[in-house]
Amino acid sequence: MSTSAPAPTIADPGPLGLAGFAATTFVLSSFNADLIDGSLLPVVLPLALFYGGLVQLLAGMWEFRKGNTFGATAFCSYGAFWLSYAAYVKFVAGDLPADTAHQATGLFLLIWAIFTVYMTIAALRTNGALLAVFVALSATFVVLTVAEFAESTGATKIGGWLGLITALLAWYASFAVVTNSTWKRGVLPLFADATAGGGRGGPAEAEVSHS
Repeated sequence: MSTSAPAPTIADPGPLGLAGFAATTFVLSSFNADLIDGSLLPVVLPLALFYGGLVQLLAGMWEFRKGNTFGATAFCSYGAFWLSYAAYVKFVAGDLPADTAHQATGLFLLIWAIFTVYMTIAALRTNGALLAVFVALSATFVVLTVAEFAESTGATKIGGWLGLITALLAWYASFAVVTNSTWKRGVLPLFADATAGGGRGGPAEAEVSHS
């Protein structure tokens, strides 16, 4: 009688994906909140290409390997968001008609707002830390979408501050999972509860279960 070999285990890619998302979101949101001079905006592009984009995409592929549908969908999608954002800023935005370019940007943001809202519903079955990230990110995308269509700099600043909050929440989730994993115990809470199914639905399922 033949027996199949056990599937090899891999490290949890969740903390890496969350860190890439957090760092890139923090930098772009600093510009949206008008904390940094707008002429320096191109500094976002290398982060969007490599840390927020490529690294998140790789994290998503590893989530597929772990059988985590939520994590794979989230990280691959937001990795693609940052890659497409970099391409949009570098190759598209400058050639759009000045009087209607805001509509194109608004449409770009709208599809991500829709995606994030329904991922937030799915995140209800993960853990509190991850759910907080998605709630804040949904608010960020919605406000920035409205800001673009309305051409409101005030709303853009609000969206920037919401983005900063989102980045800090994502950093916390990444920090908590990698710390709990390294220390082999629940050092930092991820606020899993009964509705989260023990926290096993999110990118950090292995570590969340004992936090």
